[in-house]
Amino acid sequence: MAGHIQDRWYKAETGPDGKPVKVKTDRFGVGMRYRARYIGPDGSEKSKSFPDKQKRKAEAWLSNIEADMSQGRYIDPSAGVVTFGQYANEWMAALTTDPVTRESVEIRLRKHAIPYLGDRPMASFRPSHLRVWTRQLEATGLAASYRRSIFANVSAVFTAAVEDRIIAENPCRARSVRAPRLDPRKIKPWSVDRVMAVHEALPAAHREMTAVGAGCGLRQGEIFGLAVEDVDFLGGTVHVVRQVKLIRGCQPVFGPPKGGKERAVPLPETVGFALAAHITRHEPVEITLPWKTVDGPPVTASLLFFDARGRSLNRTRFNAYVWKRALQSAGVPLGRENGMHALRHFYASVLLDAGESIKALSEYLGHHDPSFTLRTYTHLMPASETRTRAAVDRVFKGEDEAKDGPDKAHGED
Repeated sequence: MAGHIQDRWYKAETGPDGKPVKVKTDRFGVGMRYRARYIGPDGSEKSKSFPDKQKRKAEAWLSNIEADMSQGRYIDPSAGVVTFGQYANEWMAALTTDPVTRESVEIRLRKHAIPYLGDRPMASFRPSHLRVWTRQLEATGLAASYRRSIFANVSAVFTAAVEDRIIAENPCRARSVRAPRLDPRKIKPWSVDRVMAVHEALPAAHREMTAVGAGCGLRQGEIFGLAVEDVDFLGGTVHVVRQVKLIRGCQPVFGPPKGGKERAVPLPETVGFALAAHITRHEPVEITLPWKTVDGPPVTASLLFFDARGRSLNRTRFNAYVWKRALQSAGVPLGRENGMHALRHFYASVLLDAGESIKALSEYLGHHDPSFTLRTYTHLMPASETRTRAAVDRVFKGEDEAKDGPDKAHGED
């Protein structure tokens, strides 16, 4: 057994006959009787006290400590006294993600987690505490997707604490604790008429953003960061290699596309002609911004879209004073579902309707996983019944005579 158990109520003394005898101490009958003591892996002494008549519990506790140390599962009992707030701040300070992601994580934790969970010691958390917190989070009225991101960040803090041997388990992963469920609303893509109406409502210098968004599927920041050297007009390809991001909501920087994933997107002929005409009317401007961080190395690109002063576009100002006004002029309702991301949804709907594969669409959109693309857009895929009827009709109407039909397939068998 690791360590030993001290009986605080009795001590051993040498009797008149020279043999040891048990003698009551000054603490007899007061406080905890047994103190289980052991030496931790770091060389320091650890202990836990037990009341009278619980010596067997003390022995069992020491046995469990010994088993945990031998199997590499040992966790210092005193480590869990650090509060969630203290540990979360340490965790955030060590994050190695890009500055914009780091800023988003810090905002979520400081506004929606630490005020509720911050004062509780890490080792004291139970699934019930997380269930109550998620219910409080729901009552704030925040969007389910945002609450889900907050929950993921909190779970990441607990996971790190498990890996650091602060706690034994992540309470967010208990079966009774569930991440906020996403809203079941399905994406309803814009019509061609709506895309064209917004296109016409935008200022001339920004009008062809709709062509890039709806025709190539670029994100807003990627459109802001698109340079003339990224467009291969002869090869029919747009190389998505950067985006414009805001640090602390105001400082623009260049950064890699979301997830650090550069990609090549087919350039439709109509979009190519639109961009060529745009370049003729609005000469690209060389803009230099730091890369990834405010003190990062300077990077220069000849941007296709910029503000009236020849600066990179600021998404906050653009959305409020350009995009919003264009929506109002085009008679499009304001709301999150009608942000510039709607152009990507339109692009996805067009490709799926044309029979493009989920894998190809995922690559063009820059998604990290085709399964995410499938979950997002599966309801936009043509129904299998429709495809089946059309395929059979083509064969029996003689439209696919050059292709394998029933007779040819039968002969090959």
